[in-house]
Order: sequence, then structure tokens, then C-alpha cells
Amino acid sequence: MLDGEDDGKNAIVSINAGAGGTEAQDWAEMLFRMYTRWVERRGYQIELIDFQPGEEAGIKSVTFTAGGENAYGYLKSEIGVHRLVRISPFNASGKRHTSFASVFVYPELDQKIIVDIEDKDLRIDVYRASGAGGQHVNKTCSAVRITHLPTGIVVQCQQEKSQHRNKDMALKVLKARLHQHEKQKQDEKLQEVHDSKDDIAWGSQIRSYVLHPYQMVKDHRINMDIGNVNEVLDGGIDPFIEGVLLAKKHK
Repeated sequence: MLDGEDDGKNAIVSINAGAGGTEAQDWAEMLFRMYTRWVERRGYQIELIDFQPGEEAGIKSVTFTAGGENAYGYLKSEIGVHRLVRISPFNASGKRHTSFASVFVYPELDQKIIVDIEDKDLRIDVYRASGAGGQHVNKTCSAVRITHLPTGIVVQCQQEKSQHRNKDMALKVLKARLHQHEKQKQDEKLQEVHDSKDDIAWGSQIRSYVLHPYQMVKDHRINMDIGNVNEVLDGGIDPFIEGVLLAKKHK
């Protein structure tokens, strides 16, 4: 079930409170606790990246990594809108309230980018430096311009008197630019993952957590429900994750 290209990777999880102020922000915090417990149960590692607290209670949004084997493969099935129905603890009239929060999960891409530059990919031009720099700078061809042919990135250096020093400096800058170029490609890949997600409009919730008038958690995608809400909110979401993964496999 975990044969996707990125399934074996760590997961980056973002939880965002839906409309509805404190109610939704409290719900987002409950979800954060649920996933934290799930990560602990699995023996995975959790690392907080960003945490935006709510004004009165709860959180507006949180982003964290879940580190462990197949973390993304499991958690990608949590992508979507999660709906909570309960008696509001923030409303004195004791009315039933529905809150929403969205969950999105990305694979953590490999950060170990090794910048490998092949000589055949470089065009190195040497020319006379221009501008202020005393008599020496203008007499010798010490300035260096390096063009990286596959990407079209051009860097130049004419600050040093020595051609070798200028070449070294230019290569250093080129490596940094290529690293950034590679990172942008990774970011675009993440964006593709993001754009391919199901519409998370508030009508398209994947799961409902009902605390009142009865207790039940129902996953609408696979028509599975669990009566022990506390167990689910304490991290017991594996039956849903496995159910969704199995259902996708059998499609």
C-alpha cells in the first residue's frame, strides 16, 4: 500500500483552523494533539516548524514534521477537511456547534543537494576588467565570466587581481545559484503535490467527529465509523488510515 514515490519519506503536516474564530481554533489544537499522539505511538519524531496561537484559545495554524519510516505514506490519507460537532465550551447557551479545520501533508524532500558541476557544462570567458581598479586591473585579462550551459546561469567576477582568484569566486557564486535553482525545482514539485489535492471547500469534509448528541467518528470516504471518540482523538487513527489506503489500492 506504500509504494508511492514519496511514501517512505518524512511528512510535513499543516493544520489550519477554518472560519469560526475561537471554536475552529480550539478544534485545530485538538487535531494537533491527535496527530502528536499518533506520532508518539508510532515511535516517530516530531519537530515544530511554525505555530500560530489563536487570540483566546487554540491555534490558527501549525506546521510540523513527522519523522519516521513511511510517515508521508500514512499521513497523506489525512489530507482534507475535518469536521467537529459538539456543545460549544465557549458559548454559555450550550448550543451545538460545528467547526472545521483543514489538514494538508507534504513529503519532506531530500535536502542533501550536492552541487555537481561538470567542466563540459561550463563556458569560461576571460576578459579585461573595466572600471576603477588602478592601472593593474585594466592591463591583464583577469576578469572571469562563467556560463553554466544547462541552466543558462551566468556569473562573473572581476574584483581580484588574480584570474585564479576570480575564477574561484565565480565558481563559488555559481554553486550557490545552482543550489538555489535546484531548491526552486523542489518547491515547484511541492506545489504540484499541493495543486493536485482534492478541493477542501468546507462542504467536502473527509471525516466528522461527533461529540454530541451521540459519540462517533465517521470517515466519509470509506463509510467507516468508530464509537470511541476519545480513543481516536488520542491518536487512534490507524483504522481510518489503513482503510483509506486499502480502498485506494482496490480502486
